[in-house]
Amino acid sequence: MIKRLLIPLLCFVFTFSHAETIKTDVLVIGGGAGGVSAAIQSARSKVKTLLVEPGPWLGGSMTMSGMCVLEANRNLPSGIWGEFHRKVTDYYRPRLGYDTTHNSILRFEPYTGADILKNICDTVKNLTLKLKTPWTSIKKDGTGWEITIMVNGEPVKVDTKVLVDGTETGEVAAKAGAKFEGDAIAERIAWVAILKDFGRNADKTIPKPEGYDPSPYAWLKGKDIRQMLHVASIPNDKYMIDWDKYNNSSTGAISNREELYKKAKLRTLGLVYYLQTELGYKNLGLDGQFGTPDNLPSVPLVLESRHVKGAIRMVLDDITKPYDRESKLYRTSIGVGDAAPAGFQVEKFPPYTIPLGSIVVNDLDNVLVTEKALSVTNEVSHSTMYPSVQMTLGQGVGATAAYCAFFKTTTKHLRVRIIQGEILDYKGYLVPITDIAQKDPHWRAIQQVCATGLLKGIQKTNGNSIEIHFEPNDIVNTEEIKPFLLEIYTRAFLWFNKEKPGDKFTLGNLLSLISDYTLTDPKTLQLHLQKVWTPQFKLKGTFDLNRPVTRLEFAVLANKYLNPFAKTVDLSGRVVN
Repeated sequence: MIKRLLIPLLCFVFTFSHAETIKTDVLVIGGGAGGVSAAIQSARSKVKTLLVEPGPWLGGSMTMSGMCVLEANRNLPSGIWGEFHRKVTDYYRPRLGYDTTHNSILRFEPYTGADILKNICDTVKNLTLKLKTPWTSIKKDGTGWEITIMVNGEPVKVDTKVLVDGTETGEVAAKAGAKFEGDAIAERIAWVAILKDFGRNADKTIPKPEGYDPSPYAWLKGKDIRQMLHVASIPNDKYMIDWDKYNNSSTGAISNREELYKKAKLRTLGLVYYLQTELGYKNLGLDGQFGTPDNLPSVPLVLESRHVKGAIRMVLDDITKPYDRESKLYRTSIGVGDAAPAGFQVEKFPPYTIPLGSIVVNDLDNVLVTEKALSVTNEVSHSTMYPSVQMTLGQGVGATAAYCAFFKTTTKHLRVRIIQGEILDYKGYLVPITDIAQKDPHWRAIQQVCATGLLKGIQKTNGNSIEIHFEPNDIVNTEEIKPFLLEIYTRAFLWFNKEKPGDKFTLGNLLSLISDYTLTDPKTLQLHLQKVWTPQFKLKGTFDLNRPVTRLEFAVLANKYLNPFAKTVDLSGRVVN
């Protein structure tokens, strides 16, 4: 009798254990550069976060796809991206010849990058990581979402307040019901190869690939292959070969991935075979770190895919002339980038900001996107797709997800400045300024003031590229600051008519404006600022009311007393009074 009762009871317990639901504040599906950064920031923002990655590694494009030479954003050590850069550099520091300068091009072996990301995740409170964990279904649950994942071959339900799509191609958002720009569901991919130098006398020639045709690779003849290998080098005598990704990328329907992947792999194997046989580099063989049958990375490098219809859509003009547009998306920045895409003149492509609205899926509560699904045009995505840009953006995604979870609200009610403040708290950049280091005591004030547009970044040419500088010692022009002051400060019109400042805004003008705005007695304000000028504000210029005020002085004092960063803006960057 007892035995007959015990068996059903055990079956009930077994069934109940597998029917148990995981509850989390934020669920990130996809551990690519954007997804893993989003999960880290979300957890650091003190909300319970679950990161689910179907594959065995974290890092996506820069590890499982092998895109492990990262040139973009090396002058912008923003938050988690800067942390990753430092940890990789520290790991390889003992290797003779490894470039350890703070803004070096980051080079690493894919599995090392994946290990470093996992080690960071393992140290973050409130973050649970599940590798080799696919997902199968998504459905709406109030303002949140219910997702089924497969844990050890068994389905487990996850209830989450906020869902982050960290996949390369927006698969999670699509399953949740997101709409995409245009009708095309094609993706453009290429396959990277990681080669290793096995020594001068080694012969690592691979079998001739199926359907091999040398003609697509003939452009390599006459090239300086040694120099190309030097540029492609990664530690331990290895090379990241992506030379053909734009010439011979493969495009096809997402629904027919098997054929698309086969085509892309054969193109890359053909390049390797050509390098070994036609160009004489038999000593270079495919590295076996990925554990795949063909020794290629386990997943392709996705160059382009579909883009969701977001709350806003970022276009090329938001990069090339952000201050001239009716919308002021730079005011809503949650990440920065400086990657000039292939086909664009580097000297005409400045560093840029990525707006909050581009990650918000339109018409779906609490779904955020990263990677290639970002709400941007194809031209813009050619830059934002770079892993180092995605890692910077992912931090902003994580801060946004944490905001919704913490304040029990939805993506329809985002407060831009609170989210940006959280990003700044964790050393994320809002503005891609490179001449003011993070360790500078005025870094945050400058980031906040420039994020409002009260002062703007200044384009400077450096060689064949553009940088955005703050130029702290330059003088403030009245016409530069007047439009924004009139926009945010209701009494500014009266003040300008009364004071009639000259072309160069003086320190006296600034104190008069602060006095008028804060209703502080002018003499009391002057005596106070004289006292704290150097010890508190760490300003070095002479306290002379008649001289023109510098951009640094203006930023520090305006940030403290006028506090333009406190002004509410909507997702288009419009000031909401």
